[in-house]
Amino acid sequence: MTPHVFRLTQGKDLRRSIEEYVKSSSITGGSLLSCVGCLSKASIRLADESKTLEVDGPLEIISLSGTLTPDHVHLHISVADKHGHVIGGHLNLGSMVSYTAEICLVSFDSLSLGREYDPDTGFTELVVLD
Repeated sequence: MTPHVFRLTQGKDLRRSIEEYVKSSSITGGSLLSCVGCLSKASIRLADESKTLEVDGPLEIISLSGTLTPDHVHLHISVADKHGHVIGGHLNLGSMVSYTAEICLVSFDSLSLGREYDPDTGFTELVVLD
């Protein structure tokens, strides 16, 4: 495994920035280990797959985890508002860093990951390519 650590600054889209980093670093498979930071806005898809929450900040990132493939990042996020109320779900584009976001991830040196359609779930699901 190879560690990767980088910082995002104010105004960056959290999801898009992670996608771009994976592509620019030629990561063929990996996992997001942690993210510490804050958002000015979060776009989160809820568990029922049809509802999306648009939440205005300030928001603290409590957790961010996921799997990384060259063509797709599957990320789940939990954020807390100024009252400490926590919400979470699937991280969408449009979740904007307010001050900073410190990203730690690993790439798998001898493992490639991809996604293939699974008729049982109706989604593209994670597969190990080698």
